[in-house]
Amino acid sequence: MVTKIFIDNDALSDFLAEQMIELILSKPNALICFASGNSPRNTAACFVQKVKERKVDLSAFHFIGLDEWVGVPAPMHGSCHNDFKNWLFDPLQIEDSRYHLFNGMSSNLDEECSKMDKYIEEHGGIDMMVVGIGMNGHIGFNEPGSNFDAKSHVVPLDEITSSVGQKYFSQPMKLEYGITLGFHHLLSTKKVYLIANGAAKAEVIQKAVEGEVTTAFPASVMQLHKNGYILVDEAAASLLTR
Repeated sequence: MVTKIFIDNDALSDFLAEQMIELILSKPNALICFASGNSPRNTAACFVQKVKERKVDLSAFHFIGLDEWVGVPAPMHGSCHNDFKNWLFDPLQIEDSRYHLFNGMSSNLDEECSKMDKYIEEHGGIDMMVVGIGMNGHIGFNEPGSNFDAKSHVVPLDEITSSVGQKYFSQPMKLEYGITLGFHHLLSTKKVYLIANGAAKAEVIQKAVEGEVTTAFPASVMQLHKNGYILVDEAAASLLTR
């Protein structure tokens, strides 16, 4: 695992967007997994700009979403699906056949998990994964206590996640469960980038980078990845000692 510190979030986002472009140029049929939420938003905007400026061909590229709120309709403001639609699919005119997302409204969530696992397998595994980090150390909806061997699964949400998650919605939401890729997928991904910015993330970044590797703090799993990168701005890196 490598930690890279940037002067600000714009520099971080530009770097990561460039890594995405370079991957697609070298492997046009690459499979990229992306997170929603506040941290990746700026990277998505940089990626869209670079694709348009350089006329990058995305016709063979494939995309999957990291997770989704259970019980939240795809078109609703605050859903992960809606984020991806607004950030990437609409601006880049990405066809439905080029991406696969969890359906949080499915009546058979186990089948949703199986569909995602199969999609990843059929595309030869994930080439790049971009994730954030929650205030309890979660990645996706892999909450404290999550098994490092898990594939796609449904998770009862931690109280912190349910509370913080309200900020994404325009009305109070009952957020009890999430559906997410598991750490088996993260550890099997060829290259993983965990991103964070701002002083509010300094403590969790310090734990992820320098703390004990434990399921009690899920993001510590990054220390086990041979090609994992922690990308942070100076504020988020302020408590690191090495």
